[in-house]
Amino acid sequence: MGLGGPEDGAVLVDNNQRFSSLLVFSAPPRMRGQNSHRWSSLSAYVQLNLKGERCEDAIMSTDQITTLCEQLMKAVNVIMDGGSSSRYRLEALKFCEEFKEKCPHTVQCGLRLAEKNNTGIVRHFGLQILEHSIKFRWNGMVHRDKVQLKNSVMTLLSRGTHNIMVEEAYIKDALSRIVVEMIKREWPQQWPDMLNEMDKLTAMGETQTELVMLILLRLVEDVVTFQTIPAQRRKDIQHALTQNMMQLFSFLLDILQEHTQSYKQLAKAHCRVAVATLNTLAGYVDWVALHHITADSCKLLEVLCMLLTEPELQLEAAECLLIAISRKGKLEDRKPLLVLFSDAAMHCILSAAQTAHGAGLVEQHYMFLKRLCQVLTALGGQLTALWGSDKDVGQPPNFNKYLQAFLAFTNHPSQYLRSSTQIAWCSFLRHEHVSKDPVLLEVIPQLLHATMANLLKVGFPSKSDSPSCEYSRVDFDNDEDFNAFFNSFRAQQGETIRLSCRLSPMTGFNMASEALQYQLTAVIDVGPTMSKTGKGLCSIFSPSFVQWDALTFFMESVMSQLFRTMEPEQLPVADGIELLKAVLSYQTHDPLILSCILTAVSTLSPFLLHDATVLPQVLEKLFASATFEVVEESQAPRTRAVKNVRRHACSSILKMCRDHPELIMPVFEMFYAHVKRLQQDERQLTQLEKCALMESLVLLSNQFKDYERQKAFLEELMAPVTNLWLSEEMQRVLSDPAMFLSYIGADVTPDDPIREDPAGINRSRISLCVYTILGVVKRARWPTDLEEAKAGGFVVGFTPSGSPIYRNACTEHVIKLLDNLLALIRTHNNLWLPEMLAQLSPHFTKAHDMLEVEKNAILGIPQPLLDHADAPVYKSVLERMQGFFCTLYDNCFHILGNAGPSMLQDFFDITNFAESVINSAFVNLENIPDYRLRPVLRVFVKPLVQSCPPEHYESVLCPILGPLFSYLLQRLSAKWVVINQRGLLEAESGAPEENPESQEMLDEQLTRLLTRESIDLMTVCCCVKKGPESISGDMDDDEMMNTSDGPHVGSEELTDLGKCLLKSEDICKALLATAYSAITWSDTITCQRATLQLCWPLIKQVLSATLHSDAASWFFMSVLRGLQMHGQHEGCLAALVNLAFMIYEALRPRYPDLKTVMQQVPQISGDALDQFDTKLLNPSSHKMGDKRRKDLFKKLLSGCIGKPLGQKFKKEVHIKNLPTLFKKPKPQPTTPIEETNEDNVLTPLFDPRAQDM
Repeated sequence: MGLGGPEDGAVLVDNNQRFSSLLVFSAPPRMRGQNSHRWSSLSAYVQLNLKGERCEDAIMSTDQITTLCEQLMKAVNVIMDGGSSSRYRLEALKFCEEFKEKCPHTVQCGLRLAEKNNTGIVRHFGLQILEHSIKFRWNGMVHRDKVQLKNSVMTLLSRGTHNIMVEEAYIKDALSRIVVEMIKREWPQQWPDMLNEMDKLTAMGETQTELVMLILLRLVEDVVTFQTIPAQRRKDIQHALTQNMMQLFSFLLDILQEHTQSYKQLAKAHCRVAVATLNTLAGYVDWVALHHITADSCKLLEVLCMLLTEPELQLEAAECLLIAISRKGKLEDRKPLLVLFSDAAMHCILSAAQTAHGAGLVEQHYMFLKRLCQVLTALGGQLTALWGSDKDVGQPPNFNKYLQAFLAFTNHPSQYLRSSTQIAWCSFLRHEHVSKDPVLLEVIPQLLHATMANLLKVGFPSKSDSPSCEYSRVDFDNDEDFNAFFNSFRAQQGETIRLSCRLSPMTGFNMASEALQYQLTAVIDVGPTMSKTGKGLCSIFSPSFVQWDALTFFMESVMSQLFRTMEPEQLPVADGIELLKAVLSYQTHDPLILSCILTAVSTLSPFLLHDATVLPQVLEKLFASATFEVVEESQAPRTRAVKNVRRHACSSILKMCRDHPELIMPVFEMFYAHVKRLQQDERQLTQLEKCALMESLVLLSNQFKDYERQKAFLEELMAPVTNLWLSEEMQRVLSDPAMFLSYIGADVTPDDPIREDPAGINRSRISLCVYTILGVVKRARWPTDLEEAKAGGFVVGFTPSGSPIYRNACTEHVIKLLDNLLALIRTHNNLWLPEMLAQLSPHFTKAHDMLEVEKNAILGIPQPLLDHADAPVYKSVLERMQGFFCTLYDNCFHILGNAGPSMLQDFFDITNFAESVINSAFVNLENIPDYRLRPVLRVFVKPLVQSCPPEHYESVLCPILGPLFSYLLQRLSAKWVVINQRGLLEAESGAPEENPESQEMLDEQLTRLLTRESIDLMTVCCCVKKGPESISGDMDDDEMMNTSDGPHVGSEELTDLGKCLLKSEDICKALLATAYSAITWSDTITCQRATLQLCWPLIKQVLSATLHSDAASWFFMSVLRGLQMHGQHEGCLAALVNLAFMIYEALRPRYPDLKTVMQQVPQISGDALDQFDTKLLNPSSHKMGDKRRKDLFKKLLSGCIGKPLGQKFKKEVHIKNLPTLFKKPKPQPTTPIEETNEDNVLTPLFDPRAQDM
């Protein structure tokens, strides 16, 4: 709490921070010898005041007021004096707060303290006292005191400040706040001449004019921007502003022009006024009717454009211009904004940009360039909205100049400015009419050249290898920030390239071809930061790699659009094949460059569909790269760059088999033989690489389109893995946790913790088996064409609705492997038993821990931007063991999750399927950490639910989901109790979190993620997806937002599975308890999902059943507790209030106890509750709209709606409503014609007197 009272505590802190440097110089000199003497009298006065012997007197003499003010000055100086002890400062603070709250003479003292002859901090405190008095005592003042205070404040405005160039900014701000507080309470009804008085003040000089500008700006901020006053007063003031807007805009524009002219005569004071006026205009331009902005032939826009060339005013002018051009509204009203394409306006904008750019990297000029770029972007947005909307709106004048200016920004050294142009380029290239304009089409080659240069990843703040680096040091804190920005920027550029090539595909192809040919002949430049692996190898910062990386991205963007846009006969096939041959003949031992070469090969490979003569060379290149080594026969661990090359090659092969299997099928036998040779050599490929090649074979086998042939092929392909997986040794290892630990080497300490351990080969065998099963389950499929599937023997029947029932050729081979897979999962779960953890060797005690990369991802810690290309993938045996446990566990559940969509009914027909899953996947869950339980729900249970046929709901899903939901409720409830207790302890101790990466924080975040996974799973099980995505795409953003304010956004229907689950009392209890507990846990996302999607559909289903009174009260109380927890968040607030209303409306007639619950809501009005209840129970006698009822209900609940921490202890400011200015007369009820006498109706119609009237 500070000098501003309980409500203004934050203001004091802000003032201390904002004006700390100013206050140091404004404070009186610190005199060490006088400090104790000065304080002794003050301390005594404080004690007198606290006993109520001074300020509580009704009348104080002038001398007493003077004495009190002197003591207040001393108190303020003690508070602001850096040499004061905390005890003295606290006592002084208490004294000032007591004075503001209890003393009836605050106005007199405030005015005395605010006098010009006092120091800045004392004057500021005096103004704070006046503001506090107006905020909290205005309603209790008599009219005479109000007028006197208002006149005194106006006197301060006219004569109570120093010259504009001398006066402190915080004094001006405080003075403007006081006037605005009075305006909010009295204008326009009780203070009709306010605007005239402001006008008169501006005639007194620059100082008063600046103050008037500050007042008008703060007024519009409070009323329109932040809306900090009650609705009725806001409506009155905004209406009055709107009524006077024409005069107000004319007033502001006149002041701006007057002081701008004076400023040009080197009068600095006028410059201050002009800046304040521009800031005030910016506050009004954002919301006033567009015709005010474009009035008088767009005079305002003309003045703003002219000010762009004034160095002292250009930034504020650009800001105001940007707001004006960004306005939305009716297209007809926005047409005048295109006046900025005129010769004069475009000349001002372009000359200002050239001048600012020529000044070099000066922060103010650079900020101005950013605003100017945003102005051009916003102008482009208006152009795309208007072009073609009417016959008379087409290509504007100076469109070529405008595009050239945009190109200049796109070529600017600042990466930030380059990125700022991308949205506008994309909107032009996408637009139906702009994209066909010849001026834009002429610019496309220049745009593509600029974009190709901008793809170079240079400009890191820590480096000096590019002109962009200097600008990046202004825009980004570190290399990690720049890296994240550049990745997003590159994605934007990719869209620009694709859209450009859609309009001119051959332009992009020719550029890519020329750049690729140049790069293939260029000498490798490793630069100063070469790779540590060997001499002559690139790092990720080497110039050659940066160029190759940019080129391959450009090629990918161009080629993807080329094949999509052009007809096959128009494609440059011959040129493409020649490029492909050139790339294939390029030889390099640099892993980073080779990875780029592979990207180029993949990008050009679609040309093979038209000319397959070089297909053998392509496959040879890819297979050679899959076994790439920097140094042949090296025993050193492979670096990440080498791993990436090998995986890149395998992925390219896999992608070709997936996207273009027709290319490979003619040479299938050769392809298969080559893969078999590679897989027979243990040293050639890692297990993951072997499985990638095996998956490519499975994809090719799908092209057999013959069930028996594919089945036999898969049997042959999987034979080595099947024999190993089903061997007696492997069965024993997979079934016994102790043997498993021994087999993988986790129970012994390795002799050398860096090199490969003897048990590594055993781990790789298990990984190979699991990878192979997963690859077959994911890739093996039946033909998509029904006739081909029937002819190949993949269709075994039809459902009653006529849908075909397919079978998968891999089913028989995979099912016989599932027993050992479930045994492995059960063994893996049991590894967390205390006795199993005890068997781990001391070296591997952390083998089950999360990898650092996983922790950082969960905590949101960005990865450090280092050159990982030289680092080994795993540095030690412990890290390899951690990686083995993590990937093995995930992959096992990936197999089960993919088995349902792959094998369909055959998977769910397995004997005792549910029992087998429960006895393996859900064994020992109480010891399994959250980070291992999450993938169980996400990659196994959720796909299982989505793929399960309805006939297996009761036999498979209910036995699995029932115990799982009950367990999740128990586990999550316990964890949230711990989190809440920890939060209470921290709040009481006041100790901040010392280490943001602490285990407690990680555990809490994992609990949140697990909770969200659980709610998501329950939603998938129970609710029909009818979210916002099903709403028509024609709706605008505002309409979309309005639809998401309550539970009606989610589904109100249950799925067939949901109805099946709710038939079981235990499952029903678990679902309801979890859903309604989740909204009380301190996770906003969980609360929103549960409220919008789950809570109402579930309780709606049980309304027809007999619900116990305590249960009904508990559901309702849970929603109220949710409001208390999450009411501060707008998204949650609307949904929770809506849910509470629906529950109360549905259950209150049957359960009177709900009214008892409502009576416990803090600050609730008993009479209002009784009235609401009466209307609810007797709807026929009290007709009321749904919205009106919800609003009344929300008011009843206001006492339990949670508030942000900064608002909880804020003293309420009450602003009374004034008599309304305009009141619509209520329409007189008319008697329907059919209820009146026919003669009485018709006779007056023909009465001559009626016509006279």
